[in-house]
Amino acid sequence: MTIMGRHASVGMTPAEAEVAEFRGLYGRMADAIEVAVRGKRHVVDLVLVAMFSGGHVLLEDVPGTGKTTLARSLANALGGSQRRIQFTPDLLPSDVTGTSVYEPATGDVRFRAGPVFAHVVLADEINRAAAKTQSALLEVMDERTVTVDGVPHRVPEPFLVVATQNPVDLDGTYRLPEAQLDRFLIRTALGYPDLEHEIEVLRPGSRAGVVAQVPTVSDPEELARFIEMLRQLHVAEPLVRYVRAIGAVTRADARLRLGASTRGLRGLVRGAQVYAAAQGRHYVVPGDVYRLAEPVLGHRLILTRESLLAGITTTEVIADALAAVEAPRPSAD
Repeated sequence: MTIMGRHASVGMTPAEAEVAEFRGLYGRMADAIEVAVRGKRHVVDLVLVAMFSGGHVLLEDVPGTGKTTLARSLANALGGSQRRIQFTPDLLPSDVTGTSVYEPATGDVRFRAGPVFAHVVLADEINRAAAKTQSALLEVMDERTVTVDGVPHRVPEPFLVVATQNPVDLDGTYRLPEAQLDRFLIRTALGYPDLEHEIEVLRPGSRAGVVAQVPTVSDPEELARFIEMLRQLHVAEPLVRYVRAIGAVTRADARLRLGASTRGLRGLVRGAQVYAAAQGRHYVVPGDVYRLAEPVLGHRLILTRESLLAGITTTEVIADALAAVEAPRPSAD
């Protein structure tokens, strides 16, 4: 298979100029977030890819690794609003989305927006809430709309949900069903910092973790413009078939009960578009797909019971799928 070659031209085309502008903004946002979140550039990149793809992020990590700091730093950098929802077993759907309120003074009924109406929403320990409350959040994640008493209310754009799960303390939790996991574009983890960055964080006077120090480098309107622009980034037909072939291999893998969904493969293409532009390219290459395959597809694959007992991971399955499918080669022109 071949992909379209890059033709030389005098100066930059409009597409190249827009990508160059986006790359500059992307770099400034990543640098701004790193003022508070140190030594986790790869995670910052994934969160930014999700945001510019119009997707959402699931962070599976232990407490105290900077999940809240990451979400708040992102909101500061983009100049948008940020809300945090602490999920608990007694949390109701209306506590997330909002509800209608009767005003005795006027006799009117008005909508009181819930905390989901923000540009960046941190859903802390989402697996501690009951299924009905989880579903309320996941619905607005997909539709970008809250409907109360038959009246739709749009959430702000851009809209990013950063949900967290604690993989250690599972008492009293409600595991996210596979269909709900599929709503998250990317799953990743911050993990503990390396030696150098953790020492830097521990030093008295360190600015690490101080969200107030994160500069604002953009605004929601600019981000919404780039999100729309990135949807048009070139993806050659062989690249689309390459992604589909990877998905087909996972569906035929005997180690899995469920392979990659069409939604997951579409998300992989969208993420690859953003990642390519972040590298300064106005076209996608197989390396973009390879880089994002595990964080985009890993949480969507379901291992068989035998595979789980054998210690097989979805990371291994995806690596084997990537190795089994020949990547498109650039054309010679």
